[in-house]
Amino acid sequence: MQSYRLRRLTVQLLFLLGMGLLAARAVELQVFKHDFLQQQALSRHTRVLEIPAHRGDILDRNGEPLAISTPVASIWANPRELELTPELAAGLSQLIGIGQADLMEKIRANGDKQFIYLKRQLQPEIGEAVVKLGLRGIGVEREYRRFYPKGEVFGHLLGFTNIDDQGQEGLERAYDEWLSGEPGAKRVLREGRGRPIDDLDLIKPAKPGKTLQLSVDARIQYLAYRELKAAVEANQAESGSVVVMDPMTGQVLAMVNQPRFNPNVRSQLRGRLYRNRAITDVFEPGSAVKPFTIACAIETGQFEPSSKIDTSPGLMRVSGFPIRDSHNLGVIDLTTLIAKSSNVGASKVAMQLAPADLWNVFHQVGFGQTTGSGFPAEASGVLRDYTQWYPLDQATLAFGYGFSVTALQLAEAYSVLAANGVYRPVSFVLNDQQEQAQEVLSAGTTQKVRKMMQRVVQPQGTGYRAAIEGYSVAGKTGTARKIVGGAYSEDHYTAVFAGMVPADNPRLVAVVVIHSPSAGHFYGGDVAAPVFSKLMSAALRLLNIAPDALEARAVSPRRGGAI
Repeated sequence: MQSYRLRRLTVQLLFLLGMGLLAARAVELQVFKHDFLQQQALSRHTRVLEIPAHRGDILDRNGEPLAISTPVASIWANPRELELTPELAAGLSQLIGIGQADLMEKIRANGDKQFIYLKRQLQPEIGEAVVKLGLRGIGVEREYRRFYPKGEVFGHLLGFTNIDDQGQEGLERAYDEWLSGEPGAKRVLREGRGRPIDDLDLIKPAKPGKTLQLSVDARIQYLAYRELKAAVEANQAESGSVVVMDPMTGQVLAMVNQPRFNPNVRSQLRGRLYRNRAITDVFEPGSAVKPFTIACAIETGQFEPSSKIDTSPGLMRVSGFPIRDSHNLGVIDLTTLIAKSSNVGASKVAMQLAPADLWNVFHQVGFGQTTGSGFPAEASGVLRDYTQWYPLDQATLAFGYGFSVTALQLAEAYSVLAANGVYRPVSFVLNDQQEQAQEVLSAGTTQKVRKMMQRVVQPQGTGYRAAIEGYSVAGKTGTARKIVGGAYSEDHYTAVFAGMVPADNPRLVAVVVIHSPSAGHFYGGDVAAPVFSKLMSAALRLLNIAPDALEARAVSPRRGGAI
């Protein structure tokens, strides 16, 4: 009996001791280690998630959306926690569009990591379906994907973003800082399988990117795209570009290229397709620069539109190099020189000018330097300093050989002629704060040159196909041999037409460049001028610009001059 009491007392003492120890442990955990344990619990059951920021939209000048960001779902995994049976793997792979074997191999190869993406930028509904599977170690993250409603019509101009919504090419890259938002952060509560089940607090709100409104008019852009595409196909050309500008503001209204590029199709992300040829590719412009040679001649006071030049016999030699016209034009004035596009005449005029004067005019209208548009990878072209010229350089520069330009540079230069000699920096942004406009040619000179250029699109002019019913047009054709294998080719040409309309008070300037046409015609007047006519005719009516030449226009089927 006494042994029983001893055992009971022992048990009671042990029980009381245990209770005391538990109480002491509880006090220790709840009082002395409360903050530490709470922090440990939070570290195991909470996670800080990034809140993606919405990239700013890109709009045309009329508010038409050109680039927008839409929500998408990205599927991630923690390979250390992931436990996939063949049945679950089959269901997951089918949902996210990855082969089951590839899925398992990706997880196995990254078994030492805690975070990998399985598939990014899926439709939000797919993300919801993955969540419903309830798989441990699988999560869904919300992101944004860039979408371009106008597709290939704006592809080269806008460029594209990468999978992280960062600008890589075009205006997306040029204005990436403006368009990019600032990601936010939030703390979430996770359940045992690691899936977020509740938002605990907002650490930092996401700041969306700013909207970018371009100067480009989507309607004119489409017209330019349509006409250029048709011309490149009809002439079996290698490539082509069109630039349309407002000469009174320096703003670009349209810029298109061929071959086409659709930024919505990731398989087309190849340099030869997505580069903006109107800005990155240089070429010798041929006779399209003759108006600037003549502008310099008039500006110096040595010549007037009526000044005579003897081009007989249609051939001259400079340093032994032959310069030819298509036929002997005889004694002609400067207006006929422009209308008939005489190489001999342009060279003889240039040779009578001081090299510094000629270089200065070419430089001041924008040749040999970037336009300042800020577009990535813009080429500056080549205009060597006049101190490095030989007589032949000066003679050939007069008709567009020996230096190179981009289509945008040529449009910028023609805008100076259209704006009465005022140079304005090129801009792609509506209401952009421009630098101070600068007069680089006198208004009188540019008005005379524009009047001379009207003869180009009249009957017997080299660019008569650029005529527009009801409107006066001033322009110039250009046809230049391309360098192939280090020498000028006999069958590869660059066809150019640059012009403005209405001629007396220009509202639009357009440059059309088509490279290596191979369907039988290669002159700028035959290949590029019709594109100008069709595009400008539609654009003028679209912008409700009143006709200024309603008299009947009889267009001759004959072409005068050579290039």
